[in-house]
Amino acid sequence: MGRSLFLVSPGVIIPGMRMRLLVWLSVVATVGVGAVSLAGQAPDRRGARRTSWGDPDLQGNYTNLYENGTPLERPDEFAGRTLDQVTGEELSRLKRAVQERTINNFEGPIHAPNNWWQDALDLKRGSQAWLVVDPPDGKIPAMTPEGQRKAAVRAEARRTSGRGPADSYEDRSLYDRCITRGLPGSMMPAIYGNSYRIVQGPGYVAIQYEMIHETRVIPLGTSPHVGQGIHMDMGDARGHWEGETLVVETTNFKDRSAYRNGNADTLKLTERFTRISPDKVKWSVRVEDPSTWTRPWTFSMPLTLNDNEPIQQYECHEGNYGLRNILSAARAEER
Repeated sequence: MGRSLFLVSPGVIIPGMRMRLLVWLSVVATVGVGAVSLAGQAPDRRGARRTSWGDPDLQGNYTNLYENGTPLERPDEFAGRTLDQVTGEELSRLKRAVQERTINNFEGPIHAPNNWWQDALDLKRGSQAWLVVDPPDGKIPAMTPEGQRKAAVRAEARRTSGRGPADSYEDRSLYDRCITRGLPGSMMPAIYGNSYRIVQGPGYVAIQYEMIHETRVIPLGTSPHVGQGIHMDMGDARGHWEGETLVVETTNFKDRSAYRNGNADTLKLTERFTRISPDKVKWSVRVEDPSTWTRPWTFSMPLTLNDNEPIQQYECHEGNYGLRNILSAARAEER
């Protein structure tokens, strides 16, 4: 039973977890019998279809592996230029260089078994030179005085803890500890584990992430967010359709996993999922947190349909001796 709960959502350990599991299973069951295109309806030029209940159909297994080497912010070498001005051979040359650097850094059995993920790490297929699309300069806005103060407090706490970078389980990230990658971290590209499954049922959309196997069950409609007393690592999501675009607004984050050390009480993420071709969905994220940044900002990347590589098992704790050894060494030192 423990493994089943972990598979569904290790980052949301709250009393309502059983209910989330039941909702997720309900969505999957509904999708299994109802998530088909309307009879006789041909997809449009973007490949858009409809579910049997009439919503735009975004379902499938996706990956953003190809953008793994894409920087979040605009590199200084492209100062004064926009994303649409870096295309063609220039972009291809940039992506080939990223591919070479990445493979050289992670090649061989020391870092991973040969032919495990290297063959799939085709960064030459990346389609952007950087990810931030707003502000136009491609840079994350300046932090507010409150945001700077909060960052300084965190840095000082680390400096004065008296521990090294890995002396305690508390020094490891939530990701290292197999708890959560947070939002939007769970859909940000990494060297492996970049599959994402979208399923739909009437009134719900569910997104499952391969790495750590977190699952978001997103109610559709106008229901309000949960009260301010409830905080979750993946936040509380509410979705609606704007034409063919799925819009998801998420609030109520936990302080420990708020994106880029944002303020959990004021952070709001607005995602947009829009099909742009038969095999691609554009995913954009607007970050709003007036306590942390001087203005909202947005990044975007494509999700590529990849039904040939479904989500794999991600048994994060099995064989993970790093944290086990850190804890056992700490107990031995205490004795």
